[in-house]
Amino acid sequence: MRAVRSRGRLLFGVLPACAALLLAGCASMPSSGEVRKVGDGQRADSDPQVRVFPFAPTADEGPAEIVSGFLEATTGSETDFATAKKYLSKDAAAKWNPLEGITVYSSNDLQVTDDGGADDKDATMVSLSAARRAVVDVKHAYQPEQGDFRASFHVVKQKNGWRIDGLQDGLILSETDFQRLYHSANMYYFAKLGADALRNGGKQRLVADPVYLRNQEADPLVSAVSALLGGPTGWLAPVVTSAAPTGARLDGKASDGGVTLDDSQRLRVRLDGAGAARLTGQSCVLLAAQLFTTAQAQASAQLASVGVQRAGGGTLCGLTRLQALSYSPESLAGAAPRPYYIAADGHRLLTLSGTGTGTTATAVPGPFGTDKADLGSVAVRRDQGAAAGVRTNGRDLVVGPLIGDGPFGPVALKSTAADPRKDGLTAPSWDGLGDLWVADRDPNDPRLLVLRDGKGMPHRVLVPDLDGRVESLRVSSDGVRIALIVRQGASVTLQLGRIRRGTEQHPDDFVVSALRVLSPPGENVASVAWAGASQLVVLGTETGEVRQIQYLNTDGSTAPALQGINEATSVAASEDQSKPLLMSYNGGVYVLPADSNWKQVSPPGASPVYPG
Repeated sequence: MRAVRSRGRLLFGVLPACAALLLAGCASMPSSGEVRKVGDGQRADSDPQVRVFPFAPTADEGPAEIVSGFLEATTGSETDFATAKKYLSKDAAAKWNPLEGITVYSSNDLQVTDDGGADDKDATMVSLSAARRAVVDVKHAYQPEQGDFRASFHVVKQKNGWRIDGLQDGLILSETDFQRLYHSANMYYFAKLGADALRNGGKQRLVADPVYLRNQEADPLVSAVSALLGGPTGWLAPVVTSAAPTGARLDGKASDGGVTLDDSQRLRVRLDGAGAARLTGQSCVLLAAQLFTTAQAQASAQLASVGVQRAGGGTLCGLTRLQALSYSPESLAGAAPRPYYIAADGHRLLTLSGTGTGTTATAVPGPFGTDKADLGSVAVRRDQGAAAGVRTNGRDLVVGPLIGDGPFGPVALKSTAADPRKDGLTAPSWDGLGDLWVADRDPNDPRLLVLRDGKGMPHRVLVPDLDGRVESLRVSSDGVRIALIVRQGASVTLQLGRIRRGTEQHPDDFVVSALRVLSPPGENVASVAWAGASQLVVLGTETGEVRQIQYLNTDGSTAPALQGINEATSVAASEDQSKPLLMSYNGGVYVLPADSNWKQVSPPGASPVYPG
């Protein structure tokens, strides 16, 4: 038995600079520039102009070296895995499907072991083991999945040396290589709103579905559109729908793969004959909106229009930029969102005007801005015409306008907790349809509630997968996703749930299901806010560490943390990513303008929020 570690056997090629249109990149062998041999520790470079070229196998390599070389070869820039297949027997190369999924393991933690053959000197088993970090399925969906991972390879001796002739489908990549080779991209599908489909003018709205696509594809637009036509990921699929006909594909017969983008940023997508034949009328328009929004999310330039065409070139439908934007997620998130917070003096609601980067706040109009507001937490409706707040007693939920001088109306909801300051109502949250969400933390009857249009009878929301108590919540603007901070014993985790909205027969029957834990193991979460179409910003603490503010995708993949703020108590962000972050720290509120440091705002206060 012999154990070996994966060895550096890749060449990096630095491509010369090339002019590129939207999402286009250099996809050919470099004609100049440096080529150098590198080890595993150097391969984190994700520069799209860096190409990695693997070595082919040699006749003197043993079984374990062949498996290590195969794994290295799959981390190159070849999207057809031509060199990796040279490590396989002819039959195995024909059968192996590298697109079947990805197992991501902890970098520098892979062990490759030659287990030896029983009585056959020309065949052996090679096993590998590692600490698994995540998996990516055939729909490109990322899912954190911690645990031990093992895989086996059957290796045989042939005339040209040892070759693999038995292996599992898919790829096995280190975290470092996965981050270099793949990028997160949002696909967009329409929310299933059930009985609420006709609210807000009956306009259908798009929901972001993050997937991971390989870098340096010959045409990244073709890759993104193909993924979109393949339909939503399994987790999101029950609450969204696609206008693409089942089985619709791009017209792949032409050299452009069925997707073109001209110098005027006009996107054209050609479907195959079967797909185009089943796409008519409003369905075509809706698919155009999906295509536009998916491509625009990855663009550095503004798209001008989108057209859906037949394979022969005839146009089925099209949308201008302005028409396509009417379906965007931002249309429910609210226009020109301003930051708000609760003043330490009088517990009234203040707002930062303008772009939100100023440092002086003023009281809002209406009852929320008076010295008698007595607010402990607050949520501003997305149109910024009304708000909801929980009083400092933790028991009473009030709703009222952000205009005029009138008083609050009757209390909309009372907590049933015996000690409401400790176990009362959470801070409320508004979805983009105008419904108000809040949780009562009463230990004897914990419940998640929704008030239609922010008024009337609170309706209990079923959460069949919940194990613990909801401590905080933030609902997305699209109304089909909700972020929950859940306490179970000493553990406080961030969980994301799907919202199934009511039917025509039972419009008030809401269900939150399929809860998935997003926070890393061992981290306790103190605060969360939506920070984009598929992104959250989280304030959390690992055991014995300072509190960190970190961006987290809705699939559980993470981004680098911001500077640690040990005494921070809450964080706020807008789904409009041009708006600055806010945090509550040491009795004050701070704003983080772009390309600057945290700045304290005045007067002092706490609990910053954006509309939502």
